[in-house]
Amino acid sequence: MQNGQQVHQNMQTGQVPQAMNHGGHEMFDVHEVLAGAINTMNLYKLLAEHVQDPELRDIHNRQYQFIQEEYNLTLECFQSGQPPAKRTEPYMMKENNDFIFGMTQMPPSKPIQNVTEMSDQHVAAAMLNALKASASMKTMAAAETTNPVVRRVIAASIPNCLEMAYEVSLYQNKHHYYQVPQLAAQDMQQILNGFAPAQGMPMQQQMNMNNNMH
Repeated sequence: MQNGQQVHQNMQTGQVPQAMNHGGHEMFDVHEVLAGAINTMNLYKLLAEHVQDPELRDIHNRQYQFIQEEYNLTLECFQSGQPPAKRTEPYMMKENNDFIFGMTQMPPSKPIQNVTEMSDQHVAAAMLNALKASASMKTMAAAETTNPVVRRVIAASIPNCLEMAYEVSLYQNKHHYYQVPQLAAQDMQQILNGFAPAQGMPMQQQMNMNNNMH
């Protein structure tokens, strides 16, 4: 009871211990982020035995190690309220940025009937879905996080999720698993030219200039 009263007093005065420097929404959202990271790592483990392409295996292994390290850093600062022992690093993919545009005839997609039917196409799709979900979850959590350290760590991990997802989608695209149609050139130009640059200056700046002229 005494500890609870002390925490309450600290909150009233703003002197909250670092380990307790978390808001209610933050606790729930970061819990979801950490649980989501565990689910993603578990999924990667389950998918590992179905990977056949050495290139996809390399992507899979590198991403698993990175997700695991990010999870540990997030957990460390969440529990301590202080900066983790190691700085967060950006994820560096090996794929180039060249997408193949257009559609190629492929068999219709359908659910598999047996795990023996699992292919690299299925593995890559599962990885991509997990990474996109993680990016969305972390974005929501970062917006609700009050602890500045945890907020920075989670916010810094969002581009990494996007980079890993982009790497998987490039791999999929190269093998025609993920195809990218384009609009007709005329329609594309109409949309590209549908906006013009903003002009003028902010109202406050304009008022200051007018006052200086007087």
